[in-house]
Amino acid sequence: MTQALSPRDRLIVALDLGAGVSVDVARSLEGRVRWLKVGMTLFYQEGPQVVTRLRDLGFEVFLDLKLHDIPHQVRGAARAAAALGVQMLTVHAAGGSTMVTAAVAGAHEGARESGLKPPAILAVTVLTSMSDEELAAVGVQRPAVEQVPLLAGIARQGGADGVVCSPGEASIVRELLGEDALVVTPGVRPEGAAPEDQSRIATPAAALKAGASHLVVGRPITTAPVPADAVERIVAEMEGAIEWPNR
Repeated sequence: MTQALSPRDRLIVALDLGAGVSVDVARSLEGRVRWLKVGMTLFYQEGPQVVTRLRDLGFEVFLDLKLHDIPHQVRGAARAAAALGVQMLTVHAAGGSTMVTAAVAGAHEGARESGLKPPAILAVTVLTSMSDEELAAVGVQRPAVEQVPLLAGIARQGGADGVVCSPGEASIVRELLGEDALVVTPGVRPEGAAPEDQSRIATPAAALKAGASHLVVGRPITTAPVPADAVERIVAEMEGAIEWPNR
């Protein structure tokens, strides 16, 4: 259950840098965080080997590729990703429940073939960069606070282990999916940080109080003069927001 996770188990550091720099940052965070996120930029630049390098350092990897294609293609992609030993993998909930089900099936196939535990499949709902006005511009008339739970329901129907949403919708999604679901929130910025290119954001404490199980933080950590110090400041913010055993 997510309530038993310590702040360090809940923090996911997004590596949006080149492989050499990303691995250096990862090394500086050994023992401070459990999770690292590999997104599209890093994965497309460096290929699957970057996942292997991070896993060899002892980290769990959240592979954020936001798969969105016909079910057959997504199943194959999820199978290949699972064979890398990643622990979380994203798909787009907008692809529909059949596509999400295909991702779950592919992930289990790839893990079984490699003798590994299958990754959690997370369905991305509405990108944190999108405002309600931008949703309307692409034909989605519901505001994010309504569109996100609709897509979360589709993800649940497809067998996903949880969703990715902004902190602003975390409480609604938590109520909908229950206490054991993974609710992963990007758009998290520590006190005083700039919002950058995300429009629906919150502090670490606010995101946790809203029901997030895991927080994704990238540039406030990876571009800090000392990334390890930035992690410690964020962990301190998280500490005050949750209660966990064996504190």
